[in-house]
Amino acid sequence: MSAPQKIIELVEDFKENKHEYTNPYVFDEENTKVKFLNPFFEALGWNVRNEGLSARFREVVFEDSIKVGKKTKAPDYSFRLGGERIFFVEAKKPSRDIANDKEHAFQVRRYGWSAKLPLCILTDFEELAIYDTTIKPDKNQSASIGRIKYYKYTEYIEKWDEIYNIFSKDAVLSGKFDNYANNVKHDKKGTTEIDDEFLKEIEEWRLLLARNIALRNPELSIEDLNYAVQLTIDRIIFLRIAEDRGIERYGRLYDLLKKEEIYKNFTKICKEADQKYNSGLFHFNPYDKEDFTTDTYTLDLDIDDKVFKEIFKNLYYPNSPYEFSLISTEILGKIYEQFLGKVIRLTPSHQAKVEDKPEVKKAGGVYYTPQYIVDYIVENTLGEKIKGLTPNQISKIRVIDPACGSGSFLIRAYQYLLDYHLDYYSNLERPPKDVIYTAKDGINRLTIKEKKRILKNNIYGVDLDTLAVEVTKLSLLLKVLEDQNKDQLEAQQKLFHERVLPNLGSNIKNGNSLIGSDILEQQDLTMEEIKEIKPFDWKEEYPEIFEEGGFDVVIGNPPYVNISNISKKQKEILKNSYDSAYKRFDLYVLFIEKSLNILNENGLHGFIIPDKICNQKYALNIRKILLNKTNFESIVDLRKFKIFKKATVSNIIYICSKSKIINNKFNIIKPERKYIENEEVNGVLILTEQKFYENTYENMFRLDLTVNKFNLCKKIKMKSIFLKDIAYCSFGFQPGNLKKFTFNKESEPEKYDEKDSCIKKFIRGRNIHKYYIDFTDDYVFYIPDKLHRPAFPQLFDKPKIMLSEISTDLIATIDYDKFYGNEKTINLLLWNDMKSVDEEIIKKRGIKFTEENVFLSNNYPLESLVTLLNSKLLNFYFKMMISDDINVYPDNVRNLPIYRNSEKLHEITENGKKIINLINEVNSINTPTERKLIQQQIDLTDKKINELVYKLYDLTEDEIQIIEDNI
Repeated sequence: MSAPQKIIELVEDFKENKHEYTNPYVFDEENTKVKFLNPFFEALGWNVRNEGLSARFREVVFEDSIKVGKKTKAPDYSFRLGGERIFFVEAKKPSRDIANDKEHAFQVRRYGWSAKLPLCILTDFEELAIYDTTIKPDKNQSASIGRIKYYKYTEYIEKWDEIYNIFSKDAVLSGKFDNYANNVKHDKKGTTEIDDEFLKEIEEWRLLLARNIALRNPELSIEDLNYAVQLTIDRIIFLRIAEDRGIERYGRLYDLLKKEEIYKNFTKICKEADQKYNSGLFHFNPYDKEDFTTDTYTLDLDIDDKVFKEIFKNLYYPNSPYEFSLISTEILGKIYEQFLGKVIRLTPSHQAKVEDKPEVKKAGGVYYTPQYIVDYIVENTLGEKIKGLTPNQISKIRVIDPACGSGSFLIRAYQYLLDYHLDYYSNLERPPKDVIYTAKDGINRLTIKEKKRILKNNIYGVDLDTLAVEVTKLSLLLKVLEDQNKDQLEAQQKLFHERVLPNLGSNIKNGNSLIGSDILEQQDLTMEEIKEIKPFDWKEEYPEIFEEGGFDVVIGNPPYVNISNISKKQKEILKNSYDSAYKRFDLYVLFIEKSLNILNENGLHGFIIPDKICNQKYALNIRKILLNKTNFESIVDLRKFKIFKKATVSNIIYICSKSKIINNKFNIIKPERKYIENEEVNGVLILTEQKFYENTYENMFRLDLTVNKFNLCKKIKMKSIFLKDIAYCSFGFQPGNLKKFTFNKESEPEKYDEKDSCIKKFIRGRNIHKYYIDFTDDYVFYIPDKLHRPAFPQLFDKPKIMLSEISTDLIATIDYDKFYGNEKTINLLLWNDMKSVDEEIIKKRGIKFTEENVFLSNNYPLESLVTLLNSKLLNFYFKMMISDDINVYPDNVRNLPIYRNSEKLHEITENGKKIINLINEVNSINTPTERKLIQQQIDLTDKKINELVYKLYDLTEDEIQIIEDNI
């Protein structure tokens, strides 16, 4: 596209009057912004004046000027969409040297890197430089480092199309900005994100503090040591961020380096902060005798000056690459989530060591919930709950994350409430003065008093980790202080006569969400076990909320921890406390049950959890609970995407309501890749009905089950009996030590003795194929008394059908050769052949069958059953109603529908015999041409079989197409 007329006029104006505009005493930065830069970005489609936009959705934010030493200030422009920052623009007057001044370059790179933005602009209109701000900035680097584009004003007209396709509003909306940022062609050496760098930094602080505090304070327990180190780090971060935001005097911590006994002087600042902020982070004077959140010991610790010299010297410009005012609470939460994955241990010699927590080590790391997932859950629970409500009505809405970690869900929930309230008050003709004010930049903002009220009224959280609770509090308190400066705070303090921040001790609590203190009466526990379990009584901790029926919204990402990773005592307690505790369950299923128990009757609940809830046997009971006690509002199927990049787990999101509706309908959302790559939950909507899952095998959540598919499966089932009525179904034997009992005849011929009746032909699941077995000359010494889990010999010695367990499809064949299969095979023996099995074996194994079963089995030749099992129709039914998407199990196979009228199976049976013979023939032929000819016949016969099966079940063309499209 050609440059717009306005850009042409700006370029001509600058060219004609360049001598005036480049005179530093005549034309300053503010003039540059008004005369040139504002219209420049308006030409790129941005609503620079924010006309007609609410405060929440401003496209361009002119940052408050915040002094950061003598050198820096907040970026001049922040360009946003939907409230999210996209890029910064740092403006200079035209007399500045944009091309070569490394200080200017360091400044803009520092802003972008701290805010975790990919690209930012440095410009004085005469020049415009684009920087890749994913590269860690260094004050000593030249201005060219990280610079990926550089334009002179004389190039704007010619290269307008290029500029427009990166930084215009249209480019951002269409994804061109993101694509460009992801595909920038330059040297990426040294590229690190702020998350990783700041995490490394505070991990170094932790180690320094831990070693020194342990050395100088040997009386401390390991719990006290961890708590002291965490609080000290939290206080440093809080105060340093407050400095860069202009809330605290800049350089206050740095000034401590000039003094002796740095920690004692630091504690003085902390005591002042207690008086000023009224925060649990600085809480040294108890309000009452039972205030357990009071810090009674950290102020008296001995810590060497050298520790703080090491920490403080790199917190300030120009040594620090961070602009702390731009590090959002969301970024900080992500950093802390990783930080909390490690813990301080003490060696026998009382030396401090930092190592991964055992549960983190077993899980392979810490996995932070992506922000767009958090946003989706919050918007579809809390967002729906408060829609159309007044602030007074919202004050009664309680949001809880029962496993809050570093607080990512609660931070987003709080921000959502702040945005809602700001929009509500801004639209009033005369908003109350104690809830909203207009700042110097002309933007409406909530008062500290109102932000505190919302936080205390609405936001709640629990976590087992004491340190995580402190981090959540820190993040929420920093969120209260966003968009504030010292003058505003002091003015509001004088107006409202109260300290700045709330104490969150009654909102964010430490304890075990899953285990109450009633176990202290029921169980004989040691003090160490009690300290590990940390019983938590919901009704005692939040009495007013439960007097009103419970929480309104429960959100989060519960721990994915298997019971094998928790203590035997806790395992026993949980099994006796929860209906959902079934087989080898994961803790997330208990968190779902607990969430429903603490939710009020009109509440909304949303979690991101492993997709295993959909089909695994251990999740059977929680599926029943969800189906019986809730209405699904939506399920997001994320199985095609790796949400947690370093984890192997696949996920779904579910949103449900507590009130029960008959015949509930809801949407399954299947996101498209382009949306997920752009960090957005959006895609194809599939309307489904909750009753479908009440009819699937073991109430599995079949996320591909539409109305048409369900009705087709229902039709198939109505014309059928179950396979378990015709045949006995079981895994093969389990040898224990496989190598000890098996051998290959070709490689170990000396072990084979044809006279030894214990030697049997041996196959695994991988040897089973559609209609044939690939025998590889393996044998087993079948001595039942010595095998780990033997099977009775008749299971193998009779003609039978065998299926492979290691498959997501039904793969069946007939075995006439008495193969002995291991536990990766599934064996089907007709009930009439079970009559020959010893009665003691039948009794011992609890096998039950009737004369009717024997009669039915006489009517079903193996050839008819194997043909049905391999058909597209049964595979479709299996995938829609039965399969767990991982393996094939005997329970799955037993519940397969087999056509009821066996008299109509003759033609299918004959075609089954034909395809078996053809496959045996093709496997014995080596000539390629002949093999190809026989394979053509096999394919035609297989097609014929599927057509016969469709006809058998009276399927319409539309129903046949449904199967063909899904197999």
